[in-house]
Amino acid sequence: MPTVIEAGPSGTPRLTSNPRVHLVAAAPALWRVLDHAGVVIGHLQEIAHPGGSRFRARRFHAPSHAFRDLGDFWSADDAVECLRFAR
Repeated sequence: MPTVIEAGPSGTPRLTSNPRVHLVAAAPALWRVLDHAGVVIGHLQEIAHPGGSRFRARRFHAPSHAFRDLGDFWSADDAVECLRFAR
């Protein structure tokens, strides 16, 4: 199992592919992903990786009261698209 090392705060990622979704800071290297209506659709977490920053798409699973990781991506746009399409 890979070790997760959180990246230092590098600023809010800039989304280029979907202007109808925006990010709100939740913690260092963690953002809530909100749709155009302001509904939280998941979280975006920046993870340090030897090849550069990776972005983890996370969604809250109410029955288990825990977050589930949907995947790690090289771009914030790809992680957000995963959250949008996994709704």
